[in-house]
Amino acid sequence: MQRRQFLTAATSAATALLSAGCEPAPRALQGGFAGIDLERGHQVRDLLARGALPAPGLVRRAQVVIAGGGVAGLAAARALRLAGVHDFVLLELEDQPGGNSRASAVNGVPCPMGAHYLPVPGNDAREVQDLLEELGLRQRVAGRWQYDERHLCHSPQERLFFQGQWQEGLLPQQDVDERTLAQYRRFARQVQALMQSVRFAMPMLKTFESKRPLAPVHQALDAMTFEAWLGTHGYDDPHLRWYLDYCCRDDYGAGTARVSAWAGIHYFASRHGFHAPGEPMDEAREAVLTWPEGNGWLTQRLAAPLRAGGQLRTGCSVLRIAQGRHGVEVDALHHASGTVERWQAPRCVVALPVFVAARVVQPAPAFLQAAAQRLHWAPWLVANIHLDAPLQDRPGAAPAWDNVLYQDANPGGLGYVDAGHQRLNTGALIAAPTVLSYYQALGDQPQGREQLASQPWMHWAQAALDALAVPHPDLAHRASRVDITRYGHAMAIPVPGQLAFLSQIGLQRFTGKRKQLSNGERNRWLPTPATARLAFAHADWSGYSVFEEAFTRGHAAGLAVLT
Repeated sequence: MQRRQFLTAATSAATALLSAGCEPAPRALQGGFAGIDLERGHQVRDLLARGALPAPGLVRRAQVVIAGGGVAGLAAARALRLAGVHDFVLLELEDQPGGNSRASAVNGVPCPMGAHYLPVPGNDAREVQDLLEELGLRQRVAGRWQYDERHLCHSPQERLFFQGQWQEGLLPQQDVDERTLAQYRRFARQVQALMQSVRFAMPMLKTFESKRPLAPVHQALDAMTFEAWLGTHGYDDPHLRWYLDYCCRDDYGAGTARVSAWAGIHYFASRHGFHAPGEPMDEAREAVLTWPEGNGWLTQRLAAPLRAGGQLRTGCSVLRIAQGRHGVEVDALHHASGTVERWQAPRCVVALPVFVAARVVQPAPAFLQAAAQRLHWAPWLVANIHLDAPLQDRPGAAPAWDNVLYQDANPGGLGYVDAGHQRLNTGALIAAPTVLSYYQALGDQPQGREQLASQPWMHWAQAALDALAVPHPDLAHRASRVDITRYGHAMAIPVPGQLAFLSQIGLQRFTGKRKQLSNGERNRWLPTPATARLAFAHADWSGYSVFEEAFTRGHAAGLAVLT
């Protein structure tokens, strides 16, 4: 029996069992906030605002200090290890490294706390390809690269709850009229034409490293919002508009009214284009890698050798980074003990969000101050909902990994992914507990960050349950626990003018020497914003937050401090 048929049969069986008797009463819900300790960040903010930092009680030395343990910081550490440098330390605020790619477990079921997939990378992302090869996720067979199918998203991959039933895919198609389909096809042709006229690279380092100004097409797209661009080109279909807005919120934390037209087009043009219904598509390019714990699977493996080697220090907030004549001083607060430790090193990788880096680097260089003032960040929320048994399902497409609601009742709602979808033992799917990870982007919501900080966990849990009760009416009877993860500054929003601004910084702060990379690719320049002893590495410097951007920038910064 094929997986799709099995899942449909399993869902029907579960529905029949529930219908045979009386529905149980909704259970008392357990839960709370998890993953991100907002109080630690606020403690550091208040210390910096007062300007009276605690004196260090201990001084340590290393060859390199890495400030920040997100994907960029972990990538910088890997670059140092591959180069034979082991005398470094990585300082991370949270108890677990990984940034937006952390993982968790709810009642023993692994699940993501943030990013939950990685598209199969193209040739621009050579460093990411090298990582995947190192982890055994891809190998060359008969001269062709092949990915381990156990880690590729199982079919069915995605579905949309639209007009009272589930449909395959996320682009609204069920009973749409010819006018809608015509706009789908025209938008697909226009994206293809733009892809042929100018390069849309991911990661953005490949654009900035050319040391050339932005192409006129990029400049024009960067100068306006995506919503304005769509209006200019006559794209007014509500279904197309909804889908494009969803895509922007999914990757950038805000919708078409805020992000630039460059960002809206880049979402498709840097990957696999836009495909209208009925058009052929390259399934290999559409594939994504995913795991029950999301991209936490990757960050856990990046962090493992650092734990073993003693280079990883979690629960440490960087308070100060200062350059001197002979090196760098980094003061870090250990939250468990309340003590401050000073690290001295010849070089430092600043893998912190730009707004944090601008506060702790003393003195902050002009380009860093300007970036902190210019960039905007989206708050974000993940609700991990533990289920003790499968849910009833509405008619239509079978249960999928990614499940999206058309016009979700929650502002910024993005649907959910099922942590149990990647299980290889399909026989366990009938009754096994699972976790639904529901996502909500709050970049378009007034006072969204303040709401995250002030509202109790049950407010967000109930909102997620209410939204998902539309396609799953028995959700309240199956949910046993909800863990809420809050990101006050989850990702940089690529607003109009931001690409040109960051490109200019890339041209001004170009650093690094020609260096042979670990995967044997040709010698090339390794650009990263830098000062004499500091290299800055974070997805913020690309203007939006995805794994490929953060990893490549961290890798480049790790090599840059060696030169």
